[in-house]
Amino acid sequence: MRWVPRPIQALNRNLLNLDPPDHTRLRALVSKAFTPRVVEGMRDRIQAVCDELLDGAAARGGMELVGEFALQLPLAIIADLLGIPEEDRRRFGAWSKRVAAGTSFALLDLVRGQPALWQSMRYLRRLIALRRAEPRDDLVTGLLRAEEAGDKLSEDEVIGMIALLLLAGYETTMSLIASGALALIQNPRQRELLQGNPALAGSAIEELLRYTSPAEFAIFRTAREDVAIGPVTIARGEVVLACLGSANRDESQFPDADALDIAREPNRHLAFGVGSHFCLGAPLARLEGQIALSTLVRRFPGLRLAKPEETLRWRRGLLFRSLERLPVAL
Repeated sequence: MRWVPRPIQALNRNLLNLDPPDHTRLRALVSKAFTPRVVEGMRDRIQAVCDELLDGAAARGGMELVGEFALQLPLAIIADLLGIPEEDRRRFGAWSKRVAAGTSFALLDLVRGQPALWQSMRYLRRLIALRRAEPRDDLVTGLLRAEEAGDKLSEDEVIGMIALLLLAGYETTMSLIASGALALIQNPRQRELLQGNPALAGSAIEELLRYTSPAEFAIFRTAREDVAIGPVTIARGEVVLACLGSANRDESQFPDADALDIAREPNRHLAFGVGSHFCLGAPLARLEGQIALSTLVRRFPGLRLAKPEETLRWRRGLLFRSLERLPVAL
C-alpha cells in the first residue's frame, strides 16, 4: 500500500477490506453507532422525503426517476445520518457519482474520478474535525465516540466507514430503487400484486434485490490457501471476483430464476453478501427500498416509461449496476 497516497489509504480501513481481528474489532465499534433503533427511527423521515419528492413529480406530471427520486432519497437519508449540512449535499452527491464511475476501472473514468475523491476526502476530514470540536446527534459523532473494551476508531477508520456508507449505502440503494421501479414497470402483473397487497413490500424488496443485484460484484478477495470449488481449484494468492448478479440468478437455488416473483419464498439471495462481511447497512437499505417503491406504485398506479425502453442506458462500472436515467410518466 506504500504506493497509494496517504490520504487515500484511509478508504481501505473499512469493513469490506479487513479480515479478523481488525474486521471484528471495527464491526463491534461501528455497530454501536448504527443500531436497529437508529434505522427504525428513520422510518417517518424516509416516508416524508418520499412524499415530498413524489409531490413534486405529481405536479410536473412525470420525472426522471434516477435523478429526481432514486438518487435524492438515499442521499437525503445518509446525509441526515452523517450530519452533512443541507447546503453541501448537492456537492456530495456529485462527488459520489464521479467516484463510483471509477469502479469501471477504465483509465479515463479513474482519472476523472480523482479530483472528486480528493475533494471528498478533504471535506470528510474537515467534518470530522468539526464534530470533534462540536459533537452532535449524528453518525459521525457516534463513530468518533464508539468504544469497545477501551478501543476507539482512528480517524482513517472513521473516514473509511463514512466512505463505505456513502458508496455502499447511497449508490446501491439508488440503484435498487431505480432498477426496482424499472422491473415493476416491465412486469405489470407483479406491480399490480404489490399495489393490491402492501404487506408484500418486504418480500418484494428481497426479490428486487435478487432480481436486479444493485451490487453486481463483490469486492476483490485473495485466496489465502488453495481452495477447490467443484472442478475448479483456486490457487493460494489468486484474486477472486465473485459475481453476485450471477449467483442471484442461480437456477439450482431459485426456481425460474429469471422471472420476477415478489412473493418468492425462500429467497436466500446474496445482495448483501454473507457471513462476517454481511452488509451492516442492510436494514436501512431494505427500509428505504420498501417505502420508496411501495409508495411509488401506490401513488402512481399508471407508472410507465416516458421513452422507449431501448433508449435506456446503464452506467459503466464493475461493482455497481445502475441506470443513467429513467424518464417516467405518471
